[in-house]
Amino acid sequence: MRVTESMMANNNVRHIQNSFSKLEMNQDQLATGKKITRASQDPVVAMNGMKNRTSVTEIEQFQRNLGQAHNWMDESESALDDTTQAMHRLRELAVQASNDTYDSDERANMANEVGQLKEHIISNANARSNDKYIFNGTDTTNPPVEEVNGEVTAVSDNEDNVEFELNKGVEVPVNVNPQNVFSEELFEDLQQFEDQLRDEDTTSEELEQTMEIFDGHIDNIVSEQAELGARVNRVEMIEGRLADQEIVANRVMSDNEDADMEEVITELRTQEAVHQAALGAGARIIQPTLMDFLN
Repeated sequence: MRVTESMMANNNVRHIQNSFSKLEMNQDQLATGKKITRASQDPVVAMNGMKNRTSVTEIEQFQRNLGQAHNWMDESESALDDTTQAMHRLRELAVQASNDTYDSDERANMANEVGQLKEHIISNANARSNDKYIFNGTDTTNPPVEEVNGEVTAVSDNEDNVEFELNKGVEVPVNVNPQNVFSEELFEDLQQFEDQLRDEDTTSEELEQTMEIFDGHIDNIVSEQAELGARVNRVEMIEGRLADQEIVANRVMSDNEDADMEEVITELRTQEAVHQAALGAGARIIQPTLMDFLN
């Protein structure tokens, strides 16, 4: 096979173009810090990058769900604690009223306080998080307790759980069972106690029975608080696991996509030297003309 000058020139131009392409890739890596800037440069890296980014995006969504779950459970815990304190105060009033040493005016003052505590408990029952009612199951747009002038007119019986997906395939209920805390029976008992205090014929035995009833309601609230606390602990463990998963996912994504800058700089300098050598060789090949041969 005869090698002509045109063949040598064409080959040299092709090599120089390849050298330009490698230089461009090195410069892109140096400027962006990434191994590739187009999927065509390395389809495997591109496909793995898509999978890794999907994993990171999922983790970020789970973390946002965790934030909402914490808000919901914190608001619930605060409302339950507030309600427990109010119920203890109501029991104290029942104890005081049952000893028959208070006259009708003093009992009327107690009744007024009971009315205020009842309204406070209604407010707790209608507590909201991010403008959603937290004690009405999945019906978060309507208040669980409806009242007019301090009188309860309706109590919701929705017990469906509100669940957040906090990890892949892991859904955790964040609400408490409202019927175990803010039941229709509770508000009936509160109204009955207020009426007892306003009735001069109420006996100490009746008030003692009210104390026992309040004890039952307090036990129900405390039980819900304990159950909610157990789920809070679980959510915190899931949060720690997600934090670990985020670190691993970001490291895997970085290993797949990020360029080794020291290696890139070394490769760039090497490629620049090769490119200059190719240009020098090409100049010597292309330089001779017909006049050079005639001379």
